[in-house]
Amino acid sequence: MEPAERPAPPAASGRDLRLDLFRGLALWFIFLNHVPNNVGNWITNRNFGFSDATEIFVFISGYTAAMVYGRQLDSSGVLVTSARILRRAWQLYVAFIFLFVIYLAEISYVVGSFENPLYAEEMGALQFLAEPDVALVQALLLKFRPANMDVLPLYIVLLATFPPILWALKRWADATLGASFLLWLAVQFLGFNLPGYPDDRMWFFNPFAWQLMFVFGGWCGLGGSDRLAGLVHSRVVLALSVLYLALSLAVVTSWYWPPMEGFVPPAIGDIIYPISKTDLSVLRFLHFLALAVVIVRLIPVHAAFLRWEILKPLIMCGQHSLEVFCFGVFLSFAAHFVLNEVSGTVLMQLTMSVSGIALMVGLSALLSWYARAERDRAARKRAG
Repeated sequence: MEPAERPAPPAASGRDLRLDLFRGLALWFIFLNHVPNNVGNWITNRNFGFSDATEIFVFISGYTAAMVYGRQLDSSGVLVTSARILRRAWQLYVAFIFLFVIYLAEISYVVGSFENPLYAEEMGALQFLAEPDVALVQALLLKFRPANMDVLPLYIVLLATFPPILWALKRWADATLGASFLLWLAVQFLGFNLPGYPDDRMWFFNPFAWQLMFVFGGWCGLGGSDRLAGLVHSRVVLALSVLYLALSLAVVTSWYWPPMEGFVPPAIGDIIYPISKTDLSVLRFLHFLALAVVIVRLIPVHAAFLRWEILKPLIMCGQHSLEVFCFGVFLSFAAHFVLNEVSGTVLMQLTMSVSGIALMVGLSALLSWYARAERDRAARKRAG
């Protein structure tokens, strides 16, 4: 979302660096949250309110997809743009299968080498070890997803179904967002979801619910954020947002800190619980909106510090989100293994957290260097 006035973009490319910054931050938080019994994940936003890094990632993905493919829709037409979106969804699908194979190989090797079947149970790989042929087919259908791999299938489904939604957003933006909201509302009351594997499981991130966050991001990316500028910059809205963030912090703190136990009266608890992540509870969605209002007020699009060197690692990770996410899933299990088999001290937990993030940054730096080299080579070819 952008402020009411439209200042000069923060980068020569016109790219809103806030999107890359917070997508990179979301990827770091996802990695930290995927490492069990890790003191490092106490800094992530899930411990300070109802929403977490997933909302940030899905919203920004919808925002950037609408901006990029929305321009292509104007210049290249519906068919070509739809083909490009589906090609990107196919690339995500191939990445998921590749990650699935590597991830399961990693888990299977550890289970066999250390004779500890608990790893397979913890990481949701028991079905693969019991019937690998069936599990592989179910993975190809996106129904079997080991632990920590749920976000990518959600993104695949949201992007694969995006062509008609993008077309509708370009023509009837508000009506399309309204239809998305009605679908989300129906999920809250009817509870439908996509089936998973084994048969008694459903998708952890219900696509029928989470499409609202993606479509809302797309709506904002196609101009909706400009139309919300008046609300975002209202002092009343800012005050309400800060109040809601403070209340959600108090509620979440009451889950972990004994002195705060009983903060939520039973009558209120009966209304607000469970705060479903699977179906994108209204409290989670409102928490994300409140957080977005505060962030937009604190960090305008032209903020000079967005170009500080210290923030480059976050921005680079956000610019290579697919590769960094896949690498983070692999690293999270490696860190979990080290903490279980080598040492689980606080120092080791911090070491694994920092090392994992450093490796993710290293990968993003390598990819950025390679992309620059390819652009330079192409420029020299054209010049020659």
